Amino acid sequence: MILGCGAARRKPWDVDDELWAVIEPLPPKVERHTRHPGRNRHPDRLVFRGIPFVLHTGIAWEHLPREPGFGPGMTCRRRPAEWTGAGVWRRAP
Repeated sequence: MILGCGAARRKPWDVDDELWAVIEPLPPKVERHTRHPGRNRHPDRLVFRGIPFVLHTGIAWEHLPREPGFGPGMTCRRRPAEWTGAGVWRRAP
């Protein structure tokens, strides 16, 4: 028996399906412009995963790795401001 090998610990930035079912309806749905659609938006779930990763690890937004399934760092940095403006959450006083 190897000590310390029990149930795998959940990482603070993991967003399981049950948690995402609660969070998913909160961010506003942004429709693409039909005439000038631009790039596809990064999925909110990936962006949401990146935010606690940066807060937990303390890395800079621009160094957020995309391999583990996070959104781009600058998107993860900007999206909370967008959500705050839409009334999803508010800044602490």
